[in-house]
Amino acid sequence: MQATVAGAQRADARAWLLVAAASAAWVALYRTILPLWDWLVYGVAGLDPATRLGGAVHFFFYDVSKILLLLTGIVFVVTVLRSFLSVERTRALLGGRRAGLGTVLGAVLGVATPFCSCSAVPAFIGFVAAGVPLSATMAFLIASPMVDVVAVTLLYGLFGWQIAALYVGAGLIVAVVAGTVLGRLRLERFVEGFVFETQVRGGVDPALGLGWSDRFGMGRDEVGGIVRRIWPFLLVGIGLGAAIHGWLPEDLFARVAGPDNPFAVPLAVVLGVPLYTNVVGVIPLVAALQAKGLAMGTLLAFMMSVVALSLPEMVLLRRVLKPQLIAVFVAIVAAGIVGVGILFNAVL
Repeated sequence: MQATVAGAQRADARAWLLVAAASAAWVALYRTILPLWDWLVYGVAGLDPATRLGGAVHFFFYDVSKILLLLTGIVFVVTVLRSFLSVERTRALLGGRRAGLGTVLGAVLGVATPFCSCSAVPAFIGFVAAGVPLSATMAFLIASPMVDVVAVTLLYGLFGWQIAALYVGAGLIVAVVAGTVLGRLRLERFVEGFVFETQVRGGVDPALGLGWSDRFGMGRDEVGGIVRRIWPFLLVGIGLGAAIHGWLPEDLFARVAGPDNPFAVPLAVVLGVPLYTNVVGVIPLVAALQAKGLAMGTLLAFMMSVVALSLPEMVLLRRVLKPQLIAVFVAIVAAGIVGVGILFNAVL
């Protein structure tokens, strides 16, 4: 037993040394990528920064490297933190709570718990079968993809802490309000019957008994898995952002969704609801459109609608929700996002 403990301690010490070295390298790379691409694009390649081509090429390569660095660092840290809070623990915290408190907790825990569209069905079944109120379950389903830690940190890196904080606050408010409304409408009859008949099986919490080397290994594996899954979204999103940044005319966006269009926010949400892209892919588009003069509230409403109401998630949820509840869910969340966008445009 002592040998096992000593071996685990040595493994944890080695893991900490590797993480410290990787962190130092990460900081050094992040501090040098802008002058590096300035030198490569404008110096070595000889492109003029005042031209559309030069600006677009620099935008593409700088944003790809910057977002990849941010993504790897954020995903690693968040995965290590999330290893202390499993879906099982989240379900235990929410089960049996009063509706109002449970809805707020559902939204808050949605930010901290691993969740994606592929896990929408098992998460929903597990929560409802464990006695979690529908309002709290819906708040969790809304907040988890919308107030994604990766998205918030990328917003912070691109637009500053004020915009990131506003986004977090607005996302939590939309999740709590929408969850509360859905709960008060008593829509349980539109949940497929087998969900309530599912028995929650006991088991060992995967967050227990993990050492630091295990948690750091989880972070490393998650970084590799996420980068492999999202790199096409990243390249396409940044490529479109570079095209917008370099060539698309400003007056086109001013007419379609500019500040003079009173329907700019609803139009952005309508366009975002059926659109499916990874959050890492949509943020570069938001940055490029913001540089073209679009209002921040309109852009954030577009982003919220893309990440919170993705078409694949709705298709998956159809396995556990009847069409009536899905329609109400989309309508209430979309209305909340429109309200947030209009409010942001008024105050920013």
